[in-house]
Amino acid sequence: MKALVCRTPRQFDYINTEMPVAAEGETLLKIERIGICGTDLHAFEGTQPYFNYPRILGHELAATIVQTKAVGFTAGDKVTVIPYMHCGNCIACNSGKYNCCVNMRVFGVHIDGGMREFVAVPDHALIKSEGLSLDELALIEPLSIGAHAVKRAAVVNGEFVLIIGAGPIGLGIAQFAKIAGAQVIVVDVNDDRLQFCTTNVGIEHAINPLKQDIMEALKQITSNDMPTVVIDATGNLDAINNAFQYLAHSGRYVLVGLQKGNIGFNHPEFHKREATLMSSRNANVSDFMHVMDCIKQGLVKPINYITHRVAFDEVTNHFESWLDPNSKVVKAIVEF
Repeated sequence: MKALVCRTPRQFDYINTEMPVAAEGETLLKIERIGICGTDLHAFEGTQPYFNYPRILGHELAATIVQTKAVGFTAGDKVTVIPYMHCGNCIACNSGKYNCCVNMRVFGVHIDGGMREFVAVPDHALIKSEGLSLDELALIEPLSIGAHAVKRAAVVNGEFVLIIGAGPIGLGIAQFAKIAGAQVIVVDVNDDRLQFCTTNVGIEHAINPLKQDIMEALKQITSNDMPTVVIDATGNLDAINNAFQYLAHSGRYVLVGLQKGNIGFNHPEFHKREATLMSSRNANVSDFMHVMDCIKQGLVKPINYITHRVAFDEVTNHFESWLDPNSKVVKAIVEF
């Protein structure tokens, strides 16, 4: 069986390894599609927190069941996988918050992921396709990250939501904030991605801070009230710290992007707003179900996100180019 290993930052190697054997409570899968995530790109360049090498990347999966004893599933079923392997016994798991398990092992981050021909996963991680295509299944997980962030922010109809960063995660957040009825504003320094927001996601307000004054633009859009929700999807320290000033009084600030450093903000400015600061990590089963339901209703069209495709055998020839904004990649898909 062939697998692709990230040995160290910026070094990939194809290897031949033994076929996995599904233990009790596990299902054997044939990988069909892998979506390339910012986590994968950051791991490749050596900037991803919670990461060590060598590692088989890949956690945005579409697969076919080869062997299973899971109730309700059978060989040949098309599935996606919830890649957050939780312990089931910690304080978070005991309250149903499996997405932030104390002993979390994320597929393709803490443990080897799906960039291989076959893989065994816990039965509880399986999500049946419900008629969705392989391409759509591979995008359920990143879209669920966005859906979970919107749920964390408790977005309500009509409020202004500012999303900083128009990468795949930011686009998903914008999509589900819009579905929740928000008036969505997206900020990014990449005009191509802002155009993608307006054309493919239907976002009305797009701001490039290299060309516009963000504060003035936000005041004009919100009639000086400022956004009641700010969500960072960049993981960029400067962007995270700067965004505190964009928050309305009584607003909520949600951090989705990851940063290795320490964030900092002016306490009096934050305090007088009686603002709320929170993080949003991963997603839960309910988020996956919400995403799938929105796709089936036609509210979300994952296929529009796919800008690049590559065969598994050719990943090493293309992967590094996806770090370059000039590649105009939104979502790259690996086909097996």
